[in-house]
Amino acid sequence: MSTHILAIDQGTTSTRAIVFDHAGSLVSVGQLEHRQIFPRAGWVEHDPMEIWRNTREVVGIALGKANLTRHDLAAVGITNQRETTVVWDRHTGRPVYNAIVWQDTRTQPIVDRLAADGGVRRFADAVGLPLATYFAGTKIAWILENVDGARERAARGDLLFGTTDTWVLWNLTGGERGGVHATDVTNALRTLFMDLQTLDWRDDILEVFGVPRSMMPQIRSSSEVYGTAESHSLLREAPIAGILGDQQAATFGQAAFDAGESKNTYGTGNFVIVNTGEEIVHSANGLITTLAYRLGDEAPRYALEGSIAVTGSLVQWLRDNLGIISDAGQVESLAASVDDNGGAYIVPAFSGLFAPYWRPDARGAVVGLTRYVNRAHLARAALEATAYQTRDVLEAVQQDTGSPLAELKVDGGMTANGLLMQFQADVLGIPVVRPTVAETTALGAAYAAGLAVGFWAGRDELRTNWREDARWAPTSDRETMQRLYRMWKKAVTRTFDWADD
Repeated sequence: MSTHILAIDQGTTSTRAIVFDHAGSLVSVGQLEHRQIFPRAGWVEHDPMEIWRNTREVVGIALGKANLTRHDLAAVGITNQRETTVVWDRHTGRPVYNAIVWQDTRTQPIVDRLAADGGVRRFADAVGLPLATYFAGTKIAWILENVDGARERAARGDLLFGTTDTWVLWNLTGGERGGVHATDVTNALRTLFMDLQTLDWRDDILEVFGVPRSMMPQIRSSSEVYGTAESHSLLREAPIAGILGDQQAATFGQAAFDAGESKNTYGTGNFVIVNTGEEIVHSANGLITTLAYRLGDEAPRYALEGSIAVTGSLVQWLRDNLGIISDAGQVESLAASVDDNGGAYIVPAFSGLFAPYWRPDARGAVVGLTRYVNRAHLARAALEATAYQTRDVLEAVQQDTGSPLAELKVDGGMTANGLLMQFQADVLGIPVVRPTVAETTALGAAYAAGLAVGFWAGRDELRTNWREDARWAPTSDRETMQRLYRMWKKAVTRTFDWADD
């Protein structure tokens, strides 16, 4: 009897396989990190073959820990780092270049070239997104323009493109021996090529970017059976039945299914998503119009998204680049050893600033330094930067929707940091609520897969699985918080107009 769902979470820093039971409880986890490759300043890459090897291994780890086999699995769901771009040969399965990660900024010249005719919102009415290095379209164009022979091979129909969900799905279902080349609507939109209303590729935009349609995967819903795992896999014949980009998956895992419901995920970056139902809302305040999900043949659900590039990765920077801490878990105790930030602010514009500013010319800055500031103050400033950036986005959400949030649902690894969560509640002035299952990204992919095969009856059943684990209410006075936030806004302006090449 099929009693469990497996979710593959292919993230920015690691790949995980997580087994869930019918109650939505986490049963077991397999996880492996992959290399972060930085060939030049602003360039970020991953090795797709390493990701695929790790995917196979973590599936074995998770099943082994749970003492399960493929026969115990009703379905498999996939969630993934969005926008990260893989281009590979359909005949050999070999990538033509490393995966270009969503954080990578090398394509700014392509953005500038395309924006010269119509500005950065040239295609926004159709696809909901501004021209930016963030999205996959410019990354595909860069590979075709810069990898020897890639354009000619693409023109012959030899090359395929996919975000990492597509790369994993294609390999899971047979690879060069007939693998399924598909993606779901939430990932397809992040290319700059999918029409918000028709949910199909825009041939006119593909032509402007110089990308052959033959490279593009088939666009499917977020919850349906795409294919089954190949015969050589540990998952042999298990249906692959759910795909959601990581932030949409986290929203789905938080049971934020309807208009007005939202969540904030604290990971490598932070991502606020507010469901707008069947209505397409175009932001006037720096947010992205995106897909929330689509279940089978149902009407798609849309959302507004605020994407913040650097939050958890700022803690990694303190560890790996500055040596202020030796383990990411130490940042909370170090930050708690001082009462405040000592007047120091860190604005982590390592890849420019994303929502709501969209300033590719910005670069990271530490401001307000005096001889009084020590490493503990910097650790606290790093955590506070996450909370301030979240407020920036939520203020844009309120301006677009006219409805302030009563509370903020949160998930992701950084929500284990109680100091950060309390400061987040203080700077927002509303409660912050964490669910029992913090791994909502993988849970959302599991839910999508389970719905497709009838493992769960519907969204109402999934709502009953959501349970509150912790709640932080505001404790600081608003006048103090307003002053600190005002200083943050001043610090942000100091990062503008730095990159001038």
